[in-house]
Amino acid sequence: MDSAYSPEQISQYLAHVGLPQSFHPSSSPTLDINYLTTLFVHQITTFPYENLSIHYSPDHAIVLDPQALFHKMVTSNRGRGGYCMEVSILFHHVLRAVGFSPHMTGVRIRPRINNIPQGQTYSGFVHLVNIVALRDDQKYALDVGFGGDGPTFPMPLIPEVVHRNSIGTQEVRYARDFIPNQRFQDESLGAMKNWIYQYRNRPDQDWNSYYAFNDSYEFFEQDFAILSYFLSRSPDQSQTNTVLAIRFLRGFGDGDGKPKVVGKVMMSNADVKQNLTGKTNLVKVCRTEEERVEILRELFGIQLTEEEAGAIKGCRCELKGDEVLN
Repeated sequence: MDSAYSPEQISQYLAHVGLPQSFHPSSSPTLDINYLTTLFVHQITTFPYENLSIHYSPDHAIVLDPQALFHKMVTSNRGRGGYCMEVSILFHHVLRAVGFSPHMTGVRIRPRINNIPQGQTYSGFVHLVNIVALRDDQKYALDVGFGGDGPTFPMPLIPEVVHRNSIGTQEVRYARDFIPNQRFQDESLGAMKNWIYQYRNRPDQDWNSYYAFNDSYEFFEQDFAILSYFLSRSPDQSQTNTVLAIRFLRGFGDGDGKPKVVGKVMMSNADVKQNLTGKTNLVKVCRTEEERVEILRELFGIQLTEEEAGAIKGCRCELKGDEVLN
């Protein structure tokens, strides 16, 4: 299926994320929504969303080569994940190797103030999702790289259908509409509406929009390489100004024996938070790099090498005792 990964690598991946041999292509599993959901949940609960390569690698660079991603996240066995384009491109090639036919598309997001999406303007393309159509022609968006605010399951591309995200009372859905940035909105001339990922934390709240994309337009890995270069190096981007790590926690719920996301731990610069019940609590404020590196190991399972841990020295996001990051 035109995957960058060999059957041997896929066996290694499936073992790494904790899936049995019955999910291996050699066992001819049914490529249905149950398989897709299981694979999705194991992916996001194994590989944390993290942008540490921007801050803790000697060259402060993101590498999107599929083999480099496989070595970083699977072969090295150090608990590493990556930010959206890293984990999503890895997952794209896994999906292809096991028999699905995904394509990737770019995503525009809304800016946040105090972590809440606000305003009418959407960004340029700064994110990606994989799109998969199953044999019944139903399309699903698979977003394994939006961090703690992302969906915890493959979402069907059906407008206005409400889903409960796995943790707490949050609900999510897709709306289908134009976004305010679009000047070309004449559908008779080919203008296309976007799928808009929305959320509300309680049923009595209004829906708020996170991001928008068009599933009919395919992006290539070369497109994301250009976008990633800018996002990981521009001093004005949040990725270069914030150390981020989010790990979803896997468990079993609803009595059906199927794996589900049951919580998450999050790091943003010095602050470490945990959400196990739908309510987010601050559990620690790191003051030094030694504390942060240890928390990454203890709570996120991420083991940085000595060289990586020292690479942040002199950078804007370095923790220096009581000096507070802006």
